[in-house]
Amino acid sequence: MKWISMLFVMSGLSAANAATIAVIDSGLDYKHDRIVPNLWTNLNEVEDRRDNDGNGYQDDVHGWNFAEQNGRIIDYKYLGTFSPDCKKYFDVQGKIFLGKATESEIQWIREKVKDGKFIQELSKFGNFVHGTHVAGITVENSLNRVMGVKLIPTEVTPFFQGLRNKSSAVDRWALLERAFDTLAAEQMKLLTDIGRFVNSHQVDVANGSFGTGFNQAKVITDLAYRALFFKKPSPEDSARAARLFINALLKSGQGFVGAAPDTLFVFAAGNDGLSNDEYGTSPANIRADNSITVGATYENRFFAPFSNFGTRTVDVAAPGMLVTSAIPGNDTLAVSGTSQAAPFVANVAAQIKDANSKLTPKEIKAIILGTVDVKSFLKEKVSTAGIVNSERAVIAAQMSRSESLASAIAKSRIQVRDVETTGTKEADASAVTPLPLFPMFRL
Repeated sequence: MKWISMLFVMSGLSAANAATIAVIDSGLDYKHDRIVPNLWTNLNEVEDRRDNDGNGYQDDVHGWNFAEQNGRIIDYKYLGTFSPDCKKYFDVQGKIFLGKATESEIQWIREKVKDGKFIQELSKFGNFVHGTHVAGITVENSLNRVMGVKLIPTEVTPFFQGLRNKSSAVDRWALLERAFDTLAAEQMKLLTDIGRFVNSHQVDVANGSFGTGFNQAKVITDLAYRALFFKKPSPEDSARAARLFINALLKSGQGFVGAAPDTLFVFAAGNDGLSNDEYGTSPANIRADNSITVGATYENRFFAPFSNFGTRTVDVAAPGMLVTSAIPGNDTLAVSGTSQAAPFVANVAAQIKDANSKLTPKEIKAIILGTVDVKSFLKEKVSTAGIVNSERAVIAAQMSRSESLASAIAKSRIQVRDVETTGTKEADASAVTPLPLFPMFRL
């Protein structure tokens, strides 16, 4: 996409008036060399412990930390606290997938996955680097500006403390559903506040590589079931409870995207390898004119086996395997996940907005969906059966300045060829463990 950046420079567009992407995630290393040139700065605010712009967020110079309610969008105390094995783990995964790992490296990773202490450290490492990695993808080869929005973790247990009721007259499923509605409302209230914050700064695109999938929901809802029913749920009851919770999240989630109607929200589909049509993921399954949900591929070759899918609930696919991007400490790392596919699309969406600033989120979404490369391996995976074609999408946006959107999309499809599929699925993609979506809930 380097040619796109050059095109903007030649046309007089500067980083100062380029589109803004809010990365709603685990934090953002705003000192990283790959981030600094594209860092969003609130020109009406200075770091002086005062709310200079009067928006209720003191020192929101580069974004806002909703976890601690301050302007520090990353906690640098974690830098240097992780063992080198955390990075090595992802590096060896990539080598195994590409067929370049030695026998000793393969044996090393087999032993590491059995080490509970290391897995805990790896999870902590993943959460710490997640937001910066996502942010790096949103600005890659572009003039896009990136804002950090750190998402607060929510304690789950207190919501279930009042569920213990031994009376046989109690409708326990109704009680459970009310508890889920309460928990969902609390979490989505926070996300609605984030939506309002994003809206107040006129953010063009918001990336959401976070969420609660079906398997994550079951961890929470199984605990709630045990607290109320005094027994372990059957597989059927476990699934029923998880669906109730996800549906509650999605119902409350409409207020999140609704709080910023002029922002396009790009959501990661999830990494459970499940159908979102059947099981659901929040907020990925939110359906709105200003939201789009993304599954992951390996380059343009095949659909990632870990990626969630759904011909009704997942819109497009984008590269999300072995994607190299920034991590805190001025470093880089190649990791995988729909968390990496979503910011690819957010990057393109911002460049579409740059090409035609009059486009609405609904129109930007229409361009992305209308200009995909249709692939046979995506026919049963995403609604468009396609992978994002960034060059074609930006060309369509440029042409839309002087003609109808439908005409611009149609002409761009003639003008820009599909990206050729180079190769097939020959490697064992199961060797690649995705970096989990940043969790909405903490136990």
